[in-house]
Amino acid sequence: MAAVQLTVGVEEEFLLLDAEKSQAAPAVDAVLAEVTDDLRGQIAREYLTSQIEINSPPGLDLRAMRHSLGLLRAGIASAAERAGARVAAIGCCPVTGPEPPVVDEPRFHRMVERFGALSPGPGLNGLHVHIGIPDPHTGVQVLNHLRPWLPLLHAATTNSPFAEGRDSGYASWRSVMWERWPSVGPTPFLESHDHYEDLVSRLISSGAMLDEAMLYWYSRLSARYPTVELRLGDVCPSVDDTILVAALARGLVGTVLKDIEAGRPAPQVDQPLLAAAHWRAAHDGLAGLLADPADQRSRPAWHLFQRLFETVRPELERSGDLELATLLMGRLRSRGTGASRQRAVYARTGDMAAVLDYLTLPTTPV
Repeated sequence: MAAVQLTVGVEEEFLLLDAEKSQAAPAVDAVLAEVTDDLRGQIAREYLTSQIEINSPPGLDLRAMRHSLGLLRAGIASAAERAGARVAAIGCCPVTGPEPPVVDEPRFHRMVERFGALSPGPGLNGLHVHIGIPDPHTGVQVLNHLRPWLPLLHAATTNSPFAEGRDSGYASWRSVMWERWPSVGPTPFLESHDHYEDLVSRLISSGAMLDEAMLYWYSRLSARYPTVELRLGDVCPSVDDTILVAALARGLVGTVLKDIEAGRPAPQVDQPLLAAAHWRAAHDGLAGLLADPADQRSRPAWHLFQRLFETVRPELERSGDLELATLLMGRLRSRGTGASRQRAVYARTGDMAAVLDYLTLPTTPV
């Protein structure tokens, strides 16, 4: 089972900005109209008209995905420029401004009617990573084994420290806002695939979700693809950050599949401790302390992140990702997360517009 190389795919959500002003722009339809035909099938609307999403095709080669994501990012940046807008890779908008409407789709209008203003502002922009799995029953076991490791990936993606023109005190303010939704949180320990489906059904009947697509656990079985979907982080500022997270996510799934084959049980971590670990990840990113997956005690974040890397090293090597992941790990260590980079720009300039300029996507692939 674990001897087969696992596919990986990525979804990234971005903020649309006015070309001249440092505020969100309800420009998604105008931008989509400018997207070239060769990219059109991989670019989509999101929840608000100030958001846009790209989807990399699932594959085995992370270098090919890196190239594909670079083309997609550059493609939407060029389309936005032609439409009089910009695209920023940021978890949530750091400044106030007019609140764009939701995309005019019946499901989104139903969400507004049911849940109200749970996502104030111009949009919360995340990163979703899909890893192929053999079958849903194995997928549920994978979800159980992943639970204590996910706060480390959460911390690595933190990219939204500012809100309403000031430092929020969190590395990921998007995470704080996102957790307002009733179906967001750590994945519970699951007894079986039947247990998973029963929980989904009861959450829908409770009114906490409209449908299965609103299951916003940090890891879940995809409702559309034969994958485990990790949906716990801010959109990353660079393609390199995204590819590192994708490499580590695939390495983790490959590692736990071997544990499952060997009959090793999944760690039984109490749900409140996992919630606390994700809170700490959102607060500190990789610049402070995180919960150790082994015992949930606080330890230096980079020490634990390095341990994650070493844990999945055999899988990185087997899939041919080790050289690239090592390079990208070094870059993340030297530059810090998106939150650290944003704070550095603001400390240097004192200007929130400069932060948005720094995060604006280039119109040529990098």
